[in-house]
Amino acid sequence: MRYFIFLVLMFISGWALSQADSLKKKNKQFYISWGYTKAIYSKSTIHFKNTSNKFNEYRGKPDNYDFTIYDVTASDKPDMDKIGDVVNITIPQFVVRVAYMFNNKWGIEMNYDHTKYVVNDWQRTHIKGQIDGIAIDKDTTMNPDRFLHFEHTDGANFWMLNAVRKFELYKPSRKFCASAVVKPGAGVVFPRTDVTIFGQELNNDWHVAGWIVGVETGLRLEFFRNGFFELVCKGAYANYRRALVLGRGNGNANHHFFAGQVTATLGLIFNKSK
Repeated sequence: MRYFIFLVLMFISGWALSQADSLKKKNKQFYISWGYTKAIYSKSTIHFKNTSNKFNEYRGKPDNYDFTIYDVTASDKPDMDKIGDVVNITIPQFVVRVAYMFNNKWGIEMNYDHTKYVVNDWQRTHIKGQIDGIAIDKDTTMNPDRFLHFEHTDGANFWMLNAVRKFELYKPSRKFCASAVVKPGAGVVFPRTDVTIFGQELNNDWHVAGWIVGVETGLRLEFFRNGFFELVCKGAYANYRRALVLGRGNGNANHHFFAGQVTATLGLIFNKSK
């Protein structure tokens, strides 16, 4: 995944440089930025289902379950200690922004957040449904070894297309400008879900699992004409309608939650108008 991101960034940067004269004549801008984020999540109710009755060699019997765990808590996994290692700069919760500005006020932005979502182990929760044909309706402990561990850590992956609105606040010279930014948008969630269920673990493939809507707002500081820094907060609603459990065709999970993020990015503006 990290190599794919790097290739995309290299391609976009090359394209931006090739379009320099054209953008300048049209008084338009293109920018790209990179940064890191911290996230919090609301409680989530997660439904697990696999009634395929396919024989599971690990368990020694067919898989047959359909149950829900209620109001579970989850945390992010910033991994900020990896930032200093250049090879591992994509391990932390990084973000990428690529945008095209039609003028000094309006634009459109591709917004990618490599966030991570980890259900907290050992919490007490209520479970209801059936496992191997046996009805269950009781409180239980999220034991990651014997029962369940669930996370989107490579990652929860929010891909959004946002509208961008800039409100200029302070501009003492051409080399500095402070603006407020508002970015409403929507997109898809593209997780790689790592699941341990009844002692069996699988880190699944990346796939489109659902959708997300949200809005990002905060402060943007432009400096030295082509550089900028953004500090923004995001509120979003993510709906994972089909997360994989033990691979395609071997169980699904669905849940939804609210996410809050604080994100800091550094970026480069191509062909900024005078």
